[in-house]
Amino acid sequence: MAQISFKGTPVNTNGSLPAVGSLAPDFALVNTDLSTINLADFTGKKLIINVFPSVDTGVCALQLKAFNQKIAGKDDVALLFVSLDLPFAFKRFCGAEGIENAVTASDFRDQSFADAYGVKLIDGPLAGLLTRAVIVLDESHTVTYSELVPEITTEPDYDAAMAAL
Repeated sequence: MAQISFKGTPVNTNGSLPAVGSLAPDFALVNTDLSTINLADFTGKKLIINVFPSVDTGVCALQLKAFNQKIAGKDDVALLFVSLDLPFAFKRFCGAEGIENAVTASDFRDQSFADAYGVKLIDGPLAGLLTRAVIVLDESHTVTYSELVPEITTEPDYDAAMAAL
């Protein structure tokens, strides 16, 4: 369990992010076409996993747009957006915002990602949703960077994540 805050009030997650140097746990997420996405789908590429509460909030939208722009033209890097939003919300948002450099995936079916990565909020007003975090993996799925954003209403450290690539 990790403690962070939401608007200054302490809240807790259901676990801890995978440690730098460890192999990333597998997951089963749902893509916008309702197919299943697993970690193996990103074999051979560096991966930025961008975790957030909901695509329909201001900071989350900024986070998605920022990472989308930062990896444009980087063919060896994949960007994965993860939340509990339904795939239909992702499709709507990405279409409206012109986000083309990311794979969007929902953990709504079995929350295997939330459990494996320790990012589910277990208390506070957003209990049940995912918190804000960034995990960077190398081509062999080893964690090279992880950030559990200490205040959910703030953006992650984009520069540190990009430097970990």
